[in-house]
Amino acid sequence: MAGQPRETAEFAAVLRELKERSGHSYGFLAKRLHMSTSTLHRYCHGVAAPADYAPVERLARLCGATTEESARLYRCWQAADAARSTPAAPDADAPHAGPVPAADPAPSDAALPADASPDAAPDAVPPGAEARPARRPRRRAAWLAVFVALAVVVASALVALIRSADSGAADAGAPGAASGPTGTPDDSARAPGDRPGGAPESGTPTTDATRPAPTEPGGTASPHRSGGAASPSRPDGGGPQEGGGPTPLTVTTRSHVWAGRCDHRYLVDPGVTPPADVPAPPVEQDAAAWAAGVAAVHGGRTNVEVTVQGVGDATVVLRDLHVRVVDRRAPLPWSVYAMSPGCGGSLTPARFTVDLDADRPLAEPADGYDADGPGRTLPATRFPVTVSAADPQVLRVEASASRCDCDWYLELEWSAGGREGVLRVDAAGRPFRTSGVAGRPVYFHEEGRSWARAD
Repeated sequence: MAGQPRETAEFAAVLRELKERSGHSYGFLAKRLHMSTSTLHRYCHGVAAPADYAPVERLARLCGATTEESARLYRCWQAADAARSTPAAPDADAPHAGPVPAADPAPSDAALPADASPDAAPDAVPPGAEARPARRPRRRAAWLAVFVALAVVVASALVALIRSADSGAADAGAPGAASGPTGTPDDSARAPGDRPGGAPESGTPTTDATRPAPTEPGGTASPHRSGGAASPSRPDGGGPQEGGGPTPLTVTTRSHVWAGRCDHRYLVDPGVTPPADVPAPPVEQDAAAWAAGVAAVHGGRTNVEVTVQGVGDATVVLRDLHVRVVDRRAPLPWSVYAMSPGCGGSLTPARFTVDLDADRPLAEPADGYDADGPGRTLPATRFPVTVSAADPQVLRVEASASRCDCDWYLELEWSAGGREGVLRVDAAGRPFRTSGVAGRPVYFHEEGRSWARAD
């Protein structure tokens, strides 16, 4: 569409192709996606691109997109999302839109005497009448319009000046009032359905309004504010503001964390990548790139490490951790690839365990175990806890699934200095994904050889 970036047009073309192939109407799809028909129509015709990938992913599933199509759609959405914040360059080939010369005004009948014929000569004057120059009503109307416009501008400026003076007097008469960036009290900025602490009601996903560019598939390194409005940026570029000041937290997330740094399982679609084409298992630090290369999904368990650190001199209280399940489907009928035939380890860190199969999954604190350390037991982390710039906190979440292919994310409640908020923890703006593996074929890698199916 004219005026839109090329990346947005390409993203819209992929959406339209999936929509038309599915045979579903805009109304049907919009109802399933919980959005308006006009919004979906705007996405499919390049008028706008969604700020979050979650509705795009659900649309792809409704339209029966393959793994390659889903990957292509995600790349197009990333490009369109990046182009949204990049100012469009002027088109050198476009014709220069210069000022259009005004046409000479046509002669007006009003310039003739009332009893004169339009066909009479211009200098024909009735006997005894004094010759007068012809009037120009169009020029007079133009000057009148200019005077009216100037009067409106002056009046608007006076009203704005008076309101500004009144606002300053009101602020001077109310010292100590807590206000946000635009002078609005922090409490009034909450959506009507928000719970205290900024967390939405149960079952309502937090809008990812400040999602950064991903640093790895399955990880993100920036906080998110609850609610649908984007937060203003900090002057030092350190993240969005929360209420009346900068968000006092930074968050770094890793979702490709293996047990004992060697044991993990992934599901890979054999129809797309057969066992002969699956690369050898990587080391843990290369797992994100390996999984992205074969469009793998966490099998049975997803381990997430969330590093939370304060900003500046503030001490922040982490009050609670919540689990939000966005969608549940039947487990994927794919093949399971074990990164190790079993390694075992003497250290099991303190963690939070999550059962994604439960109707209302909870993050339950669990003790760790160190066979070589004193006392052996590593006490579980229990909320509330405090963090600061000098005292960060690493939260480990182990989410398991056996009866579902689940999309989910975390919400971290915090408070500091009389302010409070919620950080959304997800996979670079997308939910984490974990699928059960029961009854699926399992492959192990023989050192120096290839993948072999377990008996």
